[in-house]
Amino acid sequence: MSKPTTALTAGRPSARTDKARAATLASLADDAGGMKRVNFELPAEQHAKLKIYATKQGKSIKDVLSEYVASLPD
Repeated sequence: MSKPTTALTAGRPSARTDKARAATLASLADDAGGMKRVNFELPAEQHAKLKIYATKQGKSIKDVLSEYVASLPD
């Protein structure tokens, strides 16, 4: 009976090949025109405050946060 082969290998992540390290660094570069998802947690009371503010403005939370980020200095 032979053992099944797997693609998993033991080793330290810091011992990656130069090619793998370059690919990881390249993934951190900004995509021109690409979209990125932002996900974070807020306390319930802050979320309610944000939701009420957005509703009073007639906007979604996404719109409010997108406009805020766009207004930040470069």
